[in-house]
Amino acid sequence: MSVPCKFERSLLSHEEYETIRLTHHPAIYDVEVAELETVRPRLRKMRDKERTLSQHKRREGRGKAEARGASFPGTAEHASERKQVFAAALKRLNKELRRLHNVAAQTANVEAARKALALHRAANFTTYPPAGATANEGMVPKVSTRRRKLMTGAKIGRVSQATKVAQAVRDARGV
Repeated sequence: MSVPCKFERSLLSHEEYETIRLTHHPAIYDVEVAELETVRPRLRKMRDKERTLSQHKRREGRGKAEARGASFPGTAEHASERKQVFAAALKRLNKELRRLHNVAAQTANVEAARKALALHRAANFTTYPPAGATANEGMVPKVSTRRRKLMTGAKIGRVSQATKVAQAVRDARGV
């Protein structure tokens, strides 16, 4: 479940909140990837510390562990809530890093596809070396491979015209 920013601010110190603030919606898009990568171990460390404190407090409550040290820090009262805040921030950070990684991978795929298309298109246009000055008999006509017409065009037109006339005569008879 998400936690409101005001509640986060009430649980965290100023330095902790500044780290968490970078993982919220508008601010996370302005931060560079390298900086996000450096924030991730810090958030993990904070989350793990709060998880340890909350586990120890639970064990104390059940009577399975002794009290830890002279006193807990003032933030130990809300260790589980603080752990949830750090875990949510880490989740947002990981999601944004994954999104940025996917965008970079998609961009790389598009560039690779464009390069492949350019290479494919370039392969269609083969370049031949220039003929140069060579001595030979020149151009020789090629023998046509088309089959010769057996009927002249006038005969073909005469037959199709005769068919049209015959059909018109038949149609006139039926009226």
